[in-house]
Amino acid sequence: MSRSTDALGATGAAYLHDTAITGEPAVHTRLRERTAELANANMQISPEQGRLMGLLAQMVGARRALEVGVFTGYSALCVAERLPADGVLVACDVSEEYTAIARPFWEEAGVADRIDLRVGPAADTLAAMLEAGEAGTYDFAFIDADKGGNEHYYEQCLQLLRPGGAVAIDNVFASGAAFTAAAEDPDGAGANSLNRKVLADPRVDAALVPVSDGVLLARKR
Repeated sequence: MSRSTDALGATGAAYLHDTAITGEPAVHTRLRERTAELANANMQISPEQGRLMGLLAQMVGARRALEVGVFTGYSALCVAERLPADGVLVACDVSEEYTAIARPFWEEAGVADRIDLRVGPAADTLAAMLEAGEAGTYDFAFIDADKGGNEHYYEQCLQLLRPGGAVAIDNVFASGAAFTAAAEDPDGAGANSLNRKVLADPRVDAALVPVSDGVLLARKR
């Protein structure tokens, strides 16, 4: 038992990573290895976070899911494989280049037909979905795109989620900057503001999870 969350340290972080890849499907490993070749490979979520995202989607019985920020498709793969065969993940990203890397891995994993990739500004895509009357029809959402847009994406995803649906927001520790949220650090201040807003939001039940760079989880009431 512990009354506080202690830093894992390098040994603990390595253990978390190593246990997360236990039994990992080969296609997951190859996609991570392919992404590791990129200069900005750190934009990909960790295996332990991938397991968490997939488990959350499964726990809420997700059939319809959203993703804001796809990169090379690892997080989409982790979620899509937990959806039923007739499920759909609407995946929003602005990059043709990076999402092109994802497609063959989605095909190999047998989940490409569950992923509806929409290339363009996510705020516009989500707004169009709301305009089309899709509010309250999604079960799970994962937000991992431009951090300055997180609050807006949260509001849009919350409208699209059904009661009991869940949203997960990535990088809410802002590499530690959120812990002090100094005025001169807009990323830290923004992350801290979002964390406190969501945790106090009467529309949801929420918690911060210290995995990777911090994940903010919220369940719509």
